[in-house]
Amino acid sequence: MANKVEIKYDILSPEGRIKDSKTINLEVSESNNMYTVHRALIKQLHNKRKGNANCKSRSDVQGGGKKPWKQKGTGRARAGSIRSPLWKGGGVIFGPKTKSYTKKLNKKEQRLALRNILYNKKNYTTIIENFDLLCSSVSTKAIVEKIHGLNIKTTEKLLLVAVKKNTNLYLSTRNIKNIELIIANQINALSMINAKNIVIESKALDIIKEVYNGQR
Repeated sequence: MANKVEIKYDILSPEGRIKDSKTINLEVSESNNMYTVHRALIKQLHNKRKGNANCKSRSDVQGGGKKPWKQKGTGRARAGSIRSPLWKGGGVIFGPKTKSYTKKLNKKEQRLALRNILYNKKNYTTIIENFDLLCSSVSTKAIVEKIHGLNIKTTEKLLLVAVKKNTNLYLSTRNIKNIELIIANQINALSMINAKNIVIESKALDIIKEVYNGQR
């Protein structure tokens, strides 16, 4: 069962001053909300896997159609093919084969999981008025100082959620290993769970509300 909750966020300027406030209503799981989060996380991790490992069995290895030597009279052990798994260069017994690890999840359940994570992370979420003001030029040093000004450590995992692609912000943060930058319609369970803190652009919060709260 889904339960409607109201979350009120303060909208901060890049300097950390409160400029406004915004309230969003989310439909989250009434109980056991970690179950849907777990399913969304497992689905994402499985879909990242590449099942490319592959070995040739004796039927796949080239050659070996002719018997190496006659059955009797040579003094050697009998052999039927040079591609036997017992031979060097032969096939592999029960080796790995290419497979798909893809898992599916209903869209409603996927969005419910993301709303549950957003609700659980509400105390670690900061809303910024505009990322263009946060990073007006390409400067890693400047963006680190701005983030520290928001009482957020860059030594901990940080997720930045922008309303659209921001070149200055991307170039300024790409050399900081603990910072991940995504746009609002690409939020995912793994990125949100891994992040200690989440910083969301004000307009991006509207997109999250519209897309993931069942309004689109």
